Amino acid sequence: MSAFIPNPRQSGVLDVVRERGTVSVESLAEQFGVTLQTVRRDVKLLSDAGLLARFHGGVRTAASTTENIAYRQRQQLNDEAKKRIARAVARQVPEGCSLILNIGTTTEAIAHELLQHKGLRVITNNLNVAAILADNADCEVIVAGGLVRSRDRGIVGEATVDFIRQFRVDIGLIGISGIEADGSLRDYDYREVKVARAILDHSREVWLAADHSKFNRPAMVELGRLSQVDMLFTDQPPPEPFPSLLAEAGVQLVIGDREETR
Repeated sequence: MSAFIPNPRQSGVLDVVRERGTVSVESLAEQFGVTLQTVRRDVKLLSDAGLLARFHGGVRTAASTTENIAYRQRQQLNDEAKKRIARAVARQVPEGCSLILNIGTTTEAIAHELLQHKGLRVITNNLNVAAILADNADCEVIVAGGLVRSRDRGIVGEATVDFIRQFRVDIGLIGISGIEADGSLRDYDYREVKVARAILDHSREVWLAADHSKFNRPAMVELGRLSQVDMLFTDQPPPEPFPSLLAEAGVQLVIGDREETR
Protein backbone atom coordinates (compact mmCIF):
# COMPACT_ATOMS: atom_id res chain seq x y z
CA MET A 1 0.00 0.00 0.00
CA SER A 2 1.41 3.39 -0.99
CA ALA A 3 1.91 6.18 1.54
CA PHE A 4 -0.83 8.79 1.79
CA ILE A 5 0.25 12.12 0.26
CA PRO A 6 -1.76 15.13 1.51
CA ASN A 7 -3.22 17.46 -1.11
CA PRO A 8 -2.59 21.23 -0.77
CA ARG A 9 -5.67 21.82 1.43
CA GLN A 10 -4.78 18.91 3.69
CA SER A 11 -1.21 20.20 3.96
CA GLY A 12 -2.71 23.55 4.97
CA VAL A 13 -4.77 21.82 7.66
CA LEU A 14 -1.58 20.21 8.97
CA ASP A 15 0.15 23.60 9.14
CA VAL A 16 -2.75 25.19 11.03
CA VAL A 17 -2.94 22.36 13.56
CA ARG A 18 0.82 22.33 14.11
CA GLU A 19 0.77 26.09 14.69
CA ARG A 20 -2.16 26.07 17.14
CA GLY A 21 -1.80 22.65 18.75
CA THR A 22 -5.56 21.94 18.79
CA VAL A 23 -8.25 23.20 16.38
CA SER A 24 -11.99 22.60 16.10
CA VAL A 25 -13.47 21.10 12.96
CA GLU A 26 -15.75 24.15 12.63
CA SER A 27 -12.78 26.52 12.72
CA LEU A 28 -10.98 24.55 10.00
CA ALA A 29 -14.09 24.52 7.80
CA GLU A 30 -14.43 28.28 8.13
CA GLN A 31 -10.75 28.98 7.50
CA PHE A 32 -10.58 26.86 4.34
CA GLY A 33 -14.06 27.73 3.07
CA VAL A 34 -15.27 24.13 2.86
CA THR A 35 -18.03 22.08 4.45
CA LEU A 36 -17.76 20.29 7.78
CA GLN A 37 -18.07 17.02 5.88
CA THR A 38 -15.02 17.88 3.75
CA VAL A 39 -12.95 18.80 6.81
CA ARG A 40 -13.98 15.62 8.63
CA ARG A 41 -12.94 13.58 5.60
CA ASP A 42 -9.57 15.38 5.44
CA VAL A 43 -9.03 14.92 9.17
CA LYS A 44 -9.84 11.22 8.97
CA LEU A 45 -7.33 10.71 6.15
CA LEU A 46 -4.65 12.66 8.01
CA SER A 47 -5.40 10.81 11.23
CA ASP A 48 -5.32 7.39 9.53
CA ALA A 49 -1.91 8.34 8.11
CA GLY A 50 -0.67 9.16 11.61
CA LEU A 51 -0.17 12.85 10.84
CA LEU A 52 -2.87 14.15 13.22
CA ALA A 53 -4.88 12.87 16.18
CA ARG A 54 -8.67 13.31 16.39
CA PHE A 55 -10.78 14.02 19.44
CA HIS A 56 -14.49 14.83 19.77
CA GLY A 57 -15.15 17.98 17.74
CA GLY A 58 -11.55 18.70 16.85
CA VAL A 59 -8.05 17.67 15.99
CA ARG A 60 -4.59 18.01 17.52
CA THR A 61 -1.00 17.29 16.56
CA ALA A 62 -0.05 13.64 16.61
CA ALA A 63 3.06 14.75 18.54
CA SER A 64 4.91 11.49 18.18
CA THR A 65 8.37 11.78 19.68
CA THR A 66 9.49 8.37 18.46
CA GLU A 67 8.69 8.08 14.76
CA ASN A 68 9.07 10.44 11.82
CA ILE A 69 6.58 10.88 8.98
CA ALA A 70 7.13 8.45 6.09
CA TYR A 71 9.76 9.56 3.56
CA ARG A 72 7.38 9.78 0.57
CA GLN A 73 5.03 11.97 2.59
CA ARG A 74 7.89 14.20 3.71
CA GLN A 75 8.90 14.66 0.08
CA GLN A 76 5.53 16.24 -0.65
CA LEU A 77 4.92 18.14 2.58
CA ASN A 78 5.86 21.84 2.41
CA ASP A 79 7.47 21.31 -0.99
CA GLU A 80 7.35 24.99 -1.97
CA ALA A 81 8.77 25.99 1.40
CA LYS A 82 11.72 23.65 0.90
CA LYS A 83 12.36 25.11 -2.55
CA ARG A 84 12.48 28.63 -1.11
CA ILE A 85 14.87 27.48 1.60
CA ALA A 86 17.04 25.65 -0.92
CA ARG A 87 17.38 28.69 -3.16
CA ALA A 88 18.24 30.89 -0.19
CA VAL A 89 20.94 28.42 0.87
CA ALA A 90 22.38 28.13 -2.65
CA ARG A 91 22.77 31.92 -2.84
CA GLN A 92 24.94 31.82 0.29
CA VAL A 93 27.13 28.84 -0.68
CA PRO A 94 30.36 30.13 -2.24
CA GLU A 95 31.88 28.28 -5.16
CA GLY A 96 34.98 26.26 -4.42
CA CYS A 97 34.05 25.34 -0.84
CA SER A 98 33.67 22.07 1.06
CA LEU A 99 30.36 20.96 2.56
CA ILE A 100 28.70 18.10 4.40
CA LEU A 101 25.01 17.50 3.63
CA ASN A 102 23.09 15.10 5.85
CA ILE A 103 19.86 13.12 5.58
CA GLY A 104 16.54 14.79 4.76
CA THR A 105 14.22 16.00 2.05
CA THR A 106 15.29 19.62 2.63
CA THR A 107 18.97 18.83 2.05
CA GLU A 108 17.92 16.99 -1.11
CA ALA A 109 16.14 20.14 -2.32
CA ILE A 110 19.34 22.08 -1.56
CA ALA A 111 21.38 19.59 -3.61
CA HIS A 112 19.19 20.35 -6.64
CA GLU A 113 19.93 24.06 -6.23
CA LEU A 114 23.69 23.42 -6.13
CA LEU A 115 23.81 21.80 -9.57
CA GLN A 116 25.21 24.97 -11.18
CA HIS A 117 27.86 25.61 -8.53
CA LYS A 118 31.50 25.06 -9.47
CA GLY A 119 34.38 23.62 -7.49
CA LEU A 120 32.35 22.12 -4.65
CA ARG A 121 33.53 19.17 -2.60
CA VAL A 122 30.50 17.59 -0.96
CA ILE A 123 30.54 14.83 1.66
CA THR A 124 27.19 13.22 2.36
CA ASN A 125 25.55 10.33 4.16
CA ASN A 126 22.51 10.68 1.88
CA LEU A 127 22.50 8.57 -1.29
CA ASN A 128 19.78 10.78 -2.78
CA VAL A 129 21.99 13.86 -2.37
CA ALA A 130 24.91 11.97 -3.91
CA ALA A 131 22.81 10.92 -6.92
CA ILE A 132 21.58 14.47 -7.48
CA LEU A 133 24.99 16.12 -7.25
CA ALA A 134 26.64 13.43 -9.38
CA ASP A 135 25.08 15.28 -12.33
CA ASN A 136 27.28 18.29 -11.56
CA ALA A 137 30.58 17.63 -13.33
CA ASP A 138 32.20 20.49 -11.37
CA CYS A 139 31.32 18.95 -8.02
CA GLU A 140 33.29 16.20 -6.27
CA VAL A 141 30.95 13.97 -4.25
CA ILE A 142 32.23 11.78 -1.42
CA VAL A 143 29.79 9.25 0.03
CA ALA A 144 30.09 8.06 3.62
CA GLY A 145 30.19 4.36 4.40
CA GLY A 146 27.78 2.64 6.76
CA LEU A 147 24.33 1.11 6.94
CA VAL A 148 21.88 2.24 4.23
CA ARG A 149 18.30 2.77 5.45
CA SER A 150 15.99 1.46 2.76
CA ARG A 151 13.18 3.90 3.59
CA ASP A 152 15.10 7.06 2.64
CA ARG A 153 18.60 5.97 1.47
CA GLY A 154 20.24 7.63 4.43
CA ILE A 155 23.53 6.14 5.65
CA VAL A 156 23.97 5.73 9.41
CA GLY A 157 25.98 3.83 12.01
CA GLU A 158 29.37 3.91 13.70
CA ALA A 159 31.21 3.49 10.40
CA THR A 160 29.48 6.65 9.14
CA VAL A 161 30.47 8.60 12.25
CA ASP A 162 34.10 7.47 11.91
CA PHE A 163 34.10 8.48 8.24
CA ILE A 164 32.79 11.99 8.93
CA ARG A 165 35.41 12.50 11.65
CA GLN A 166 38.18 12.35 9.04
CA PHE A 167 37.18 15.74 7.64
CA ARG A 168 36.84 19.38 8.61
CA VAL A 169 34.69 21.22 6.09
CA ASP A 170 33.80 24.85 5.49
CA ILE A 171 30.05 24.32 5.93
CA GLY A 172 28.06 21.58 7.65
CA LEU A 173 24.55 21.81 6.24
CA ILE A 174 21.98 19.83 8.20
CA GLY A 175 18.26 19.25 8.17
CA ILE A 176 16.33 18.53 11.35
CA SER A 177 13.04 16.96 12.44
CA GLY A 178 12.21 19.43 15.20
CA ILE A 179 13.33 22.54 17.07
CA GLU A 180 11.82 22.84 20.53
CA ALA A 181 11.18 25.98 22.58
CA ASP A 182 14.10 25.17 24.91
CA GLY A 183 16.49 25.67 21.99
CA SER A 184 17.16 21.97 21.42
CA LEU A 185 17.52 20.47 17.96
CA ARG A 186 15.83 17.07 17.76
CA ASP A 187 15.47 14.00 15.57
CA TYR A 188 14.09 10.46 15.75
CA ASP A 189 16.87 7.97 14.95
CA TYR A 190 19.73 8.00 17.47
CA ARG A 191 22.06 6.56 14.80
CA GLU A 192 21.26 9.47 12.48
CA VAL A 193 21.73 11.89 15.37
CA LYS A 194 25.22 10.55 16.12
CA VAL A 195 26.22 11.27 12.52
CA ALA A 196 24.72 14.77 12.71
CA ARG A 197 26.65 15.45 15.93
CA ALA A 198 29.87 14.50 14.15
CA ILE A 199 28.95 16.95 11.38
CA LEU A 200 28.49 19.74 13.94
CA ASP A 201 31.90 18.96 15.44
CA HIS A 202 33.74 18.84 12.11
CA SER A 203 32.36 21.93 10.36
CA ARG A 204 33.80 25.43 10.53
CA GLU A 205 30.28 26.81 10.12
CA VAL A 206 26.97 25.04 10.81
CA TRP A 207 23.95 25.92 8.68
CA LEU A 208 20.52 24.59 9.65
CA ALA A 209 17.72 24.27 7.07
CA ALA A 210 14.25 23.87 8.58
CA ASP A 211 10.82 24.79 7.22
CA HIS A 212 8.18 26.39 9.46
CA SER A 213 6.62 23.04 10.46
CA LYS A 214 9.78 22.08 12.39
CA PHE A 215 9.33 24.75 15.08
CA ASN A 216 7.78 23.34 18.27
CA ARG A 217 7.77 19.84 16.76
CA PRO A 218 8.78 17.20 19.33
CA ALA A 219 11.22 14.39 18.62
CA MET A 220 12.86 11.91 20.94
CA VAL A 221 16.62 12.45 20.55
CA GLU A 222 18.51 15.69 21.17
CA LEU A 223 20.98 16.39 18.39
CA GLY A 224 22.35 19.69 19.62
CA ARG A 225 21.47 23.27 20.57
CA LEU A 226 20.72 26.43 18.62
CA SER A 227 23.92 27.88 20.11
CA GLN A 228 25.88 25.47 17.87
CA VAL A 229 24.29 26.90 14.70
CA ASP A 230 25.67 29.86 12.73
CA MET A 231 22.83 30.30 10.21
CA LEU A 232 19.20 29.15 10.13
CA PHE A 233 17.39 29.02 6.79
CA THR A 234 13.60 28.81 6.90
CA ASP A 235 10.56 29.90 4.88
CA GLN A 236 8.56 31.96 7.39
CA PRO A 237 9.35 34.15 10.40
CA PRO A 238 9.64 31.74 13.36
CA PRO A 239 6.96 31.89 16.08
CA GLU A 240 7.66 32.94 19.67
CA PRO A 241 9.90 32.28 21.55
CA PHE A 242 12.29 31.50 18.70
CA PRO A 243 13.20 35.06 17.61
CA SER A 244 14.64 35.80 21.05
CA LEU A 245 16.28 32.36 21.27
CA LEU A 246 17.99 32.91 17.92
CA ALA A 247 19.15 36.38 18.94
CA GLU A 248 20.55 35.09 22.23
CA ALA A 249 22.36 32.26 20.44
CA GLY A 250 23.78 34.64 17.81
CA VAL A 251 22.18 32.72 14.94
CA GLN A 252 21.77 34.57 11.63
CA LEU A 253 18.22 34.05 10.34
CA VAL A 254 17.60 33.82 6.58
CA ILE A 255 14.02 33.58 5.29
CA GLY A 256 13.54 32.30 1.75
CA ASP A 257 11.66 34.59 -0.62
CA ARG A 258 8.37 33.34 -2.06
CA GLU A 259 9.22 35.02 -5.36
CA GLU A 260 12.19 32.70 -5.79
CA THR A 261 10.02 29.65 -6.52
CA ARG A 262 8.27 31.23 -9.52
